[in-house]
Amino acid sequence: MAMLKMKSIRELSEKDLRDRVEQMRSELSKLQTENAKGTLRKETGKIRKVRKEVARLLTRLNEVKKE
Repeated sequence: MAMLKMKSIRELSEKDLRDRVEQMRSELSKLQTENAKGTLRKETGKIRKVRKEVARLLTRLNEVKKE
């Protein structure tokens, strides 16, 4: 899944942001489980990217709530 730029994240609605956060969290959980089992070899850098993506989405969600 491609990383979203902040510009494209700002265009999403609140519902879309929530859906995307849930989707990314489930992917993060799956990656962390695979990493713990030792089956995640070459994709270990993907965990960090997914975590940053979740943080970006949550930041925008909080901005929307404050408006």
